[in-house]
Amino acid sequence: MQVGLAYLCVVLVWATTPIGIKWSNSSLTFIEAITARTVFSLLLCGLILLVLRKPFVSRRSDWYVYFAGSLSLFPNMLIVYWSAQYIPSGLIAVVFGFFPFMVGLFSLLILKDNIFTVRRIVAMVIAIAGLIIINTGQLNLGGNAVLGVLGVLASTMFFAFSSVLIKRIGVEIDPFRQTTGSLAMSAPWFLLVWFFFDGQIPSTIDQRSLIGVSYLVLAGTVVGGTLFYYVLKNCTVASVGLITFITPILAIVIGVVLDGESLPIETLIGCGLVIFSLAVYLDLFRFIVNKFRRVMGVDYAAVSD
Repeated sequence: MQVGLAYLCVVLVWATTPIGIKWSNSSLTFIEAITARTVFSLLLCGLILLVLRKPFVSRRSDWYVYFAGSLSLFPNMLIVYWSAQYIPSGLIAVVFGFFPFMVGLFSLLILKDNIFTVRRIVAMVIAIAGLIIINTGQLNLGGNAVLGVLGVLASTMFFAFSSVLIKRIGVEIDPFRQTTGSLAMSAPWFLLVWFFFDGQIPSTIDQRSLIGVSYLVLAGTVVGGTLFYYVLKNCTVASVGLITFITPILAIVIGVVLDGESLPIETLIGCGLVIFSLAVYLDLFRFIVNKFRRVMGVDYAAVSD
């Protein structure tokens, strides 16, 4: 599969994941929803491995990569599902836009690769200002909404740490096996959390929860997770961070259309600042200007001929 097509699919999956999480929580507790998603995803991936006759582990180093990948699921996804109870799905994607900044931090700490320039530091300041304004807007929705924003920010940190750690280990592994291994190492923890803090099997599940869990098992984890590891394997972590610039806009639109979500004006302003900071951080403005100049140069040459 071409990397570009896989990249586009990951963008679409990430843009629709927040609304899927919100729907999963419709009639299920957040612990039930994420545990069901993880367990059913693992069963499906395990079955596919058996059908394809692929080995689960081919060498000892595979376990290190599986552990690094499992951090993007537990406790990361548990925090996201908890946070989704209190904030709109579009806002989840916006706060997750801090992923490139977190990647930069962990690249410095783990890979000893300092990617922070003056421009990127300025972008971080703008993003932090946007986050402060977002939290100001969420205060109007109650204190738990602020906790929800902070929860997604913490989960973003875990996800960035996991991604950089996988690059640090540097073991080449099949993306589907990576997804299965990460699920295998995180599923027991989700089951333990469910057993000790919930322990109830839901008597009824409404249509939204059923659609949400089913979609996230198939598209969000089995397909989306595999494609993400494929993209991560073939691209730099920094370029993967570009996904988080595109997904917030799509996620906000999806939340409004499918779930009738609305955001306070302060939150919208803060979201705009975060998205703008991502454009500055990723140097998209220079890319657009250079692209425009090249196009104009080609057009000019064509006219001259």
